[in-house]
Amino acid sequence: MKKVAVVMGSDSDLPVVSKATDILKQFGVPFEVRVLSAHRTPVEAAEFARSARECGFGVIICAAGMAAHLAGAFAANTSLPVIGIPVKSKYLDGVDALLATVQMPTGMPVATVAIDGAANAALLSIQMMAIYDEELREKYDAYRAEATAKVLEKDKAVSAQFAE
Repeated sequence: MKKVAVVMGSDSDLPVVSKATDILKQFGVPFEVRVLSAHRTPVEAAEFARSARECGFGVIICAAGMAAHLAGAFAANTSLPVIGIPVKSKYLDGVDALLATVQMPTGMPVATVAIDGAANAALLSIQMMAIYDEELREKYDAYRAEATAKVLEKDKAVSAQFAE
């Protein structure tokens, strides 16, 4: 099974990123977590992105706040799928990071999840890798079925509260 790279621009992003690593652990997907900055460690970030495929990665998740150029910098240096997590900051509530992550130029796509949407970033990476991994697809399908069952149970309970 391919690995997922989970890269954050600063260790202050770890509380958000941990939601992605929790999901990856739950599915048994191998991953590595790194702190690399598009601005403070541009050479190291580019080298990691360029060698990611050869190092066994299948998807790269990048979490960054404020200027949030990390996902774009990675996309510019790899042909692997890159998923960006815009991280909320104390200044523009993460809208700046969202816009910086989602507005990539043609030819440098970055799949972007919601602000602080690390769980969905992990799930999207699992969906991508499950295209060619039957066991992972089965785990993902079971996860979705369980989520459906939970909502239907809640629907039944709430409906019963308001039944005449």
